[in-house]
Amino acid sequence: MIIEHFKGQDPVPVYRRFRERGRLAPEGLRYISSWVDEKLERCFQLMETEDRKHLDEWIVNWNDLVEFEVYPVISSSEAVERISPRL
Repeated sequence: MIIEHFKGQDPVPVYRRFRERGRLAPEGLRYISSWVDEKLERCFQLMETEDRKHLDEWIVNWNDLVEFEVYPVISSSEAVERISPRL
């Protein structure tokens, strides 16, 4: 899970680049879905990759416009499997 904070709380440059150049994701990084807060200050984006280097390559393409927080996540069903022995 990626939380993108638009620098200067300005989404316009981000959306302009996306319109002109696309997601700029390297091979091996897959976009799943995203949500934007109502103030248009941050985006919550779910991406998938087997190798963190692909995510880092993508971040480099946007870090002049966005500050990133990266949180590795697992599915709810995987969480249940991990926690089941402790229940």
